[in-house]
Parts: sequence; structure tokens; C-alpha cells
Amino acid sequence: MTSAAIRHVKRKEARAFVAKYHSHHDAHVGEIYALGAYVGALLVAVVVAARPVAATLDTGDVWEVTRLCVGPEAPHCTASRLLGRIGRIATLSGVERMVSYVRVDEPGTCYAAAGWVPVALTKGRPHTTGNRSLRWLPHMYEPSSEVIDRVRMERGPGVKRGAVSWDGARWIGGADA
Repeated sequence: MTSAAIRHVKRKEARAFVAKYHSHHDAHVGEIYALGAYVGALLVAVVVAARPVAATLDTGDVWEVTRLCVGPEAPHCTASRLLGRIGRIATLSGVERMVSYVRVDEPGTCYAAAGWVPVALTKGRPHTTGNRSLRWLPHMYEPSSEVIDRVRMERGPGVKRGAVSWDGARWIGGADA
């Protein structure tokens, strides 16, 4: 079985990979740190950490995994290895908590394998708040993701599992206010 080497990936390379392989998002805009998984010289997966999208979480000691993208050539468990590594890098950087969001129809197995826990359900909404709606010319904005509820996964000291559970088809339970 081939194993992937995990190391820093340049922003341009990470963005190109996400644009090519991500199932429901365009390439990311900002980042604090990005890791790539390589089999030889071939990039097979990326994880990108950035400032949290939610203003209430943007306290300076929280990072958000904004993209996790695994290509078809990635060895088994590559996603969980990337999530575990980015979590350890965040901890070494003084980050208290990491957050990420998984669609309610995805089990988030790689997150659980990397030590992340489900904390809460969040209601899906379009990303048109704040200055997002002002960035584009009228009628030229196209969202990069469908509006769907998500479960917030977290990692860090003191993070406790929320009142959410996987029923075999989707996440159910308590929601954020």
C-alpha cells in the first residue's frame, strides 16, 4: 500500500487542486496554512486552514478548515491524516480550537478518525451577508456551494461533543441558535 507524504503546499497549487477536484466548492480565497499529501511528486489531497468565516468565531485563537479535498489517486485514510496534521500544527501555533463544517448528508468519518467531534447543527444559508453581496457586479454573483444544513466539527482542548448524532443517512440533533 502506498503512503502519502504530508507537507506544506503553495497556495496557488492548493487552489488549483481544489478547483479541479472539490465536489461542491470553488477554490478557497484566503488561508493561514495549507498542507498537501503527495505520492511521489503527485499532489493527491489538500487541507486548507483559514480565519473562521463566522465573525463570532474569529477571535484570533480559532482556525477553520475551509477546504478538505481528496483526489482519486489518494491512498486510504489520507483525509484523516491531513486533518490530524493540520490540527497538530494549529495546536503548536497556539490555536485553541479548530472548526470545520460537514454537510448533514456526509458522515464525517475522516474527522472522527482524526479526533474531531460533532458539536452542533448549523442552518444552511447563502453566503450573501456582510460585504459578500457587494463584491460582485449586480446579477453576476454565483454561489460556490448549495445552501444545505451542516454539522460543525471541532478539535481542541475542552471541546465537548454536542447533542448531534449520525443516523446512518444524515446528522440529527441540536442546532446553533
